[in-house]
Amino acid sequence: MRVREGCFLLQVKSLTIIHTKDFRTILQDFDLVLKAGDKAVLVGEEGNGKSTLLKWIYDPSLVEDYVEANGVKTIQGELLGYLSQELRDEDKRKTVYEYLSGLSAFREANPSELKKTAVEMGFMDSLFYSDQEMQTLSGGERVKVQMAGLLLAHPDFLLLDEPSNDIDLKTLQWLEKMINRFPGGILFISHDETLIERTANRVILIEQLRRKTASRLTVANVPFRTFMEERRRAFDKQAQEAYSERRDEKKAMERFRRIEQTVESDLRNISRRDPSGGRRLKKKMKAVKSLEKRYEREHGEMTEVPETEAPITIQFERQKAMPAGKTVIEFLLTELKSLEGRILAENIVLNVRGPEKVCIIGDNGVGKTTLIRKLAEELLLRQDLTACYMPQNYEERLPFDLTPVEYLAPSGRKEDVTMVRTYLGSMKYTSDEMFHPIRELSGGQKAKLFLLKISLTEANVLILDEPTRNFSPLSGPEVRKILKQFPGTIISVSHDRKYISEVCDKVYRMTAEGLTLLEKTQL
Repeated sequence: MRVREGCFLLQVKSLTIIHTKDFRTILQDFDLVLKAGDKAVLVGEEGNGKSTLLKWIYDPSLVEDYVEANGVKTIQGELLGYLSQELRDEDKRKTVYEYLSGLSAFREANPSELKKTAVEMGFMDSLFYSDQEMQTLSGGERVKVQMAGLLLAHPDFLLLDEPSNDIDLKTLQWLEKMINRFPGGILFISHDETLIERTANRVILIEQLRRKTASRLTVANVPFRTFMEERRRAFDKQAQEAYSERRDEKKAMERFRRIEQTVESDLRNISRRDPSGGRRLKKKMKAVKSLEKRYEREHGEMTEVPETEAPITIQFERQKAMPAGKTVIEFLLTELKSLEGRILAENIVLNVRGPEKVCIIGDNGVGKTTLIRKLAEELLLRQDLTACYMPQNYEERLPFDLTPVEYLAPSGRKEDVTMVRTYLGSMKYTSDEMFHPIRELSGGQKAKLFLLKISLTEANVLILDEPTRNFSPLSGPEVRKILKQFPGTIISVSHDRKYISEVCDKVYRMTAEGLTLLEKTQL
């Protein structure tokens, strides 16, 4: 680290980003200055261009295939580190050692530095030399390897796209400390509201208003919780003033119209033999017209009705309640093995009754995703239940070549397409996005498709692997509310502390020895 706190590290001037497919303006005249010590979080609904902005700052060529970007960026720091949300295809097939060996910082690091980094992040330094392919690592292990590679270079500025995705609770705590102690600047995106509340000292909100035809940017130099509270209070105050002024205006205009109609009627009916009375009425009408102009002027000066992005809306209306005490699954497995045949855990016992909401936590690499995939395989075959499965890797269940409309309305019938488009609109998809291939959607938009698919079925059991991982902090509260109100059973893997606290009835910790039921106070 070569810069002092308070020194300007990154400056963006007059940045405008336009999507080349639907010509939607993602950012308009965006200005930003970040200094050493700034821990700025980028928030906004899914598909609002947060990841696109990070990519452009790091390397504009990463976005030139799908957006037109014009602006100026100035980077003062010598080293800029970037954590992408997804690995490049060519990196997925590399072993861990091959991936890291492509980084000069790793090649130049001495063994003691590597060991220190591994210990701090909570894994064995032998992982650095593993011949396991990056794509076969657990999501959390993959993020750890990427983060380790970044930090070994001692960057001045970090761009982090969902660094909290899939990592276990211990690593989340490490990530919080790392962000808070990092002496340079950080611009990051995260769905984890707890992480944001504990680390961010600046908030950058990107909004798409009026059905995503207008972009608005808000920058605040306050912690996230303070920002959200102040934003809500300011919105409520402005809305109250705006609606009060409009009520008063309506009453005043009603009085004005009565006076105007009376004067017009008198002018029509006045006797030609009373010219002086006519002159008086014309003078009165002139005063009425002057009053009308005043009202028009005051209308233009009225407090604007505040705009904000409407939250996503979805209802589980087709789902039937799961009878209390009904056996959902009695699962017993003596050995849980990875795809390569490695034993991950032993003596796994899980009994779930309706309508429990269960969460499984545990260290990265212990086999949680492998376990929940096994549970899904069994539950999806059951005839007495209707199960839906949301994997951690969306590509396992989503047909990336189809559009959202084709996926949700496979029949193609006009009435089905119309219904699905209405549902997609309620989840903040534009008309153009409804007909983009699914692979072009953001992670959050893909996650929304799973929720919509569930809502269109009669599912009474949900198997969810990190269900909140790609929802923004603005959508997160609504998603948790939706899942809490789900009338059936949920079996999930998650490290989202708010999800665990607000949605789940039972929490199990998974280790190599199996599952242990925890009290929430033990988390």
